[in-house]
Amino acid sequence: MSGTQEMPTVDGVPDRDGWDQEVDFLVVGSGGGGMTAALAAHDAGLRALVVDKGKTFGGSTALSGGGIWIPNNPTLRAKGHHDSRESIRSYLLRLTAGRVPEARIDAYIDHGPATMELLGRSRWMRFFWVKGYSDYHPEYEGGRPQGRSVEARPFDTRKLGELERDQRPNTMQGPLGLWVTAKDYHDLAMVKRTWRGRWAAVVAAWRVASNLVRRRHMATGGRALVARLRMALRDAGVPVWLRTAMTGLVTDDDGAVLGATLEREGEPVRVRARRGVLLATGGFEHNTDMRDKYLPEGARENHSAGARQNTGDGIRAGEALGAELAFMDDAWWMPSVRHPAGAVIPLVSERCIPRSLIVSGEGGRFTNESAPYVNFVHDQLAGGHVPAWFVMDAKARARYPFAQVLPGAPFPGAFYEQGIVHTADTVAELAERIGVDPEALTATVERFNTAARSGTDPDFGRGESAYDRYYGDPTLPNPNLDVVDEAPYYAVRIEVGDLGTKGGLVCDEHGRVLRPDGSAVAGLYATGNTSAPVMGNEYAGPGATIGPSMVFGHLAARHAAGIIEHTGDTGETGETGETGDPRGG
Repeated sequence: MSGTQEMPTVDGVPDRDGWDQEVDFLVVGSGGGGMTAALAAHDAGLRALVVDKGKTFGGSTALSGGGIWIPNNPTLRAKGHHDSRESIRSYLLRLTAGRVPEARIDAYIDHGPATMELLGRSRWMRFFWVKGYSDYHPEYEGGRPQGRSVEARPFDTRKLGELERDQRPNTMQGPLGLWVTAKDYHDLAMVKRTWRGRWAAVVAAWRVASNLVRRRHMATGGRALVARLRMALRDAGVPVWLRTAMTGLVTDDDGAVLGATLEREGEPVRVRARRGVLLATGGFEHNTDMRDKYLPEGARENHSAGARQNTGDGIRAGEALGAELAFMDDAWWMPSVRHPAGAVIPLVSERCIPRSLIVSGEGGRFTNESAPYVNFVHDQLAGGHVPAWFVMDAKARARYPFAQVLPGAPFPGAFYEQGIVHTADTVAELAERIGVDPEALTATVERFNTAARSGTDPDFGRGESAYDRYYGDPTLPNPNLDVVDEAPYYAVRIEVGDLGTKGGLVCDEHGRVLRPDGSAVAGLYATGNTSAPVMGNEYAGPGATIGPSMVFGHLAARHAAGIIEHTGDTGETGETGETGDPRGG
């Protein structure tokens, strides 16, 4: 992506004839935040356009579990779950540790429900509560063990019609079209251990049979969310241009953003954006130079599950206009396994299963294996434990799924051939095969087994948090602890993966891009991983990436429309009327 370009002028006035297209609000990026912003712009009476350089819509949202963490959203309220503003605020202030402006936190808390209410006005946008999927730190003041996350209801993508060809392929679909929600996966992971797991398997079999008859194309999680958003945009008449890359931002002499230059299907296009441009292009996870420049040692090798199109385009465009950057050394980290075919397999539930532990190259544990994935990798990087090794015994393999391998099924041979998986009849022999001191690993396993027999982990508190226990084995006193003592033993190489980078353009509570002196770049907004995170270095709960992206996309669109949201001290919210072009204030 090139730098900014000034618009040709006639007598100092921008030459309108230099534009190929004019809209009110241009959204660059078609993920959950970008599409929500376009719907909000349409709702506010603006003519919106969404562009995306990919050949499919949905960005990283389409690749995700699709959870949305927005407290007090309508789905939760309908279930009788109301949070006080003070409890939510206490939770987020504890998580962000003073590194995020409180105005941003307040805007997120106070306007999140309105974002979901806006979406709910579309006949397509339907959600359900993922009950029991805990906030990531439920032990903190304001944290909720039952969770606050919602997920889009499963969706038959045949309803997209011709647009279905633009839907990102389903890389997580099961055999014969099997589809599962986050709740289904939670239950299926215990198929060998609980009646809920066995019942989930029966339901899965019924779905396969049903799909064979009804020939549905069912999507869940992030794919369901973006499909529903795309249908809402279709109903609203908001165009989405795919295969359209932003090549630059167009500014006037004062540095205000007037529009953007694009390349659509290989042809240059200049788009005037009368009320503003929203950058929702994701992070920089697939930009090698930016990874090398910003990310810490141990995290620069690319093991990202983010969309391949995320190469930092929006971040670099904003930086070229003098925007401030923050949190560029952080990411939405995820311990991962590199599949022999090259795909990245995130480890979420696997780290919670009993009869397993994770060790460093020195053979010792270094953190709570079942901790939220961002925290796990922060500890991994802080100690330089790259790679790490997931150690488990034969019973763990027989009982629980691991890295898309079913319980009891053997790891494919390629895992062994590429050194991703090793196995041995003794812990000492396993240590030798992965290059770890046998005495150190043996001592670590013995200490771990002593803790497992007692049901407590004195070293790292594994199993004390409701988050830890969510994916654990409920048949055990401590769902996350059991001895590792049955041969053969396995060790799986764990990489520092990510779901996307965190760092980006510093924005205010309206989503406006800011310079280091605090002034706004007129006409420029950002959301999602293009912007610095409202979560800071932390992660509030499932969907705490998508939730903020949607909320600040919504707020940016309303600000661009001249509807200036404000936050009351009591949590009440309000707005001013139309104020004209918001570039001036």
